[in-house]
Amino acid sequence: MVQPNRDTIVVLDFGAQYSQLIARRIRELHVYSRIVPYTISTEELQKIAPKGIILSGGPASVMNSQSPKPDAGIFSLGIPVLGICYGLQLLAMMNGGSVERPQLREYGFANLMIKKSSKLLHSIADGTRVWMSHGDAVATLPNSFTQTAVTANCKFAAVEDVVHSWYGVQFHPEVAHTTEGTKLLANFVLDICKAEASWNVGSFISTEVERIRKTVGSGKVLCGLSGGVDSSVVAALINKAIGNQLTCVYVNTGLMRKGESDLVVKVFRDTFNIKLIYIDAEQRFLDALQGVTDPEQKRKIIGKVFIDVFEEESKAAGEVEFLAQGTLYPDVIESISPSGGPSATIKSHHNVGGLPKDLRFSLIEPLRELFKDEVRELGKELGLPDEIVFRHPFPGPGLGVRCVGEVTKQRLDTLREIDAIFIEEIKKAGLYRSVWQALACLLPVKSVGVQGDERTYEEVCSLRAVTSEDAMTADWYRFPPEVLQNSASRICNEVAGVNRVLYDITSKPPGTIEWE
Repeated sequence: MVQPNRDTIVVLDFGAQYSQLIARRIRELHVYSRIVPYTISTEELQKIAPKGIILSGGPASVMNSQSPKPDAGIFSLGIPVLGICYGLQLLAMMNGGSVERPQLREYGFANLMIKKSSKLLHSIADGTRVWMSHGDAVATLPNSFTQTAVTANCKFAAVEDVVHSWYGVQFHPEVAHTTEGTKLLANFVLDICKAEASWNVGSFISTEVERIRKTVGSGKVLCGLSGGVDSSVVAALINKAIGNQLTCVYVNTGLMRKGESDLVVKVFRDTFNIKLIYIDAEQRFLDALQGVTDPEQKRKIIGKVFIDVFEEESKAAGEVEFLAQGTLYPDVIESISPSGGPSATIKSHHNVGGLPKDLRFSLIEPLRELFKDEVRELGKELGLPDEIVFRHPFPGPGLGVRCVGEVTKQRLDTLREIDAIFIEEIKKAGLYRSVWQALACLLPVKSVGVQGDERTYEEVCSLRAVTSEDAMTADWYRFPPEVLQNSASRICNEVAGVNRVLYDITSKPPGTIEWE
């Protein structure tokens, strides 16, 4: 729940692909933002007491009688409103204007030509580049509105009603393609809405520590620790709040990367002095996966074994009332449909599988207000090492879904060495943080090679690295050739049983980031 003393900007979500991006851009201005379904009532909105409201874009046409529309009462609250794309069209149509479908739709870059000075466009350069993506456009403005900017194909690229503090843009200021989009959002959030830029990691830590202490009291908390950034930050934050009332459980599935289990023990048991139950369940997972090659079946098996092990071993923690999860704000957002339909707000997975409903713990989700970049910042503030805070995403089933085909101890050990070399070469080139995710897969095929003047017939591996903002889409990373060359050379020379290295240049879509 948003605290009443925290200035908040509310984003009404109309099913836009960029709603999360709008909220993140506002957070980057150090102002708290919250996404809500467009069906929220005026009364519910008043309880949040936002400093401003942003109407997001959306895939529908406002001219369709069934298209999503907000409670008209929001326009009588006296709160500044910014409509973006579909949001602008709604703002115009619901206040007396009209919308049409012009012959020319705009998609891609356009130059913004400013026609009138405006608080929203303050310090925005005339001719600045903006990103358009719309089929409909405003045809006539409500009487109280004025035109402030145009593009070659859009006569109402930016508009305003200064009496009501209503503003609208047909382009998308939240995307990186709009050169001065962040400045425009800052004009709205900081200058027009007068929101205080007080949202930061330091204030979050102090507030959340007090909340955890109040919630837990003298009770005990159990945290399933995977070694990933989310569960690691949760553990460090709860440890700061309640110390030895926290117990972490780490299950070594045998599907982890090279040195990963040792790192988790070193950081949390040795550095943070957190009570840590370490379970070596490698053989149990290998036995369950023997002969299995179907990726979906692998995931189900790994998830079930993890749940069984977690349930059995968590009893060693004694009487525990609370379970900590690394639920992030995108998880919460994705669990609520734009139409406001009922859905669960708890992540359906923990590490490698969904925890059973009958564990009978009360949930603690201290990161549920944060985006991933904020979690990393929080981890740094809490003293976690960079190798945990900035590590790339890793799938719950681990190397089990990167070992394409059958999963065996030998193939996993081979893959661990390949992965370690690839990551080492990326770090050596100073590119690790430029990449969203880098991974290696061991493929279920063999190829002919020549090594040491002898013919070989050995396994093939694939290297993959992508850039992304949210993992919904991704593009392959363009490494300098020497990074790939050095990686391939080292893998073939240092890893027994591998004689060919491929680099995957498939974007998402059509591919996925992981192979399985």
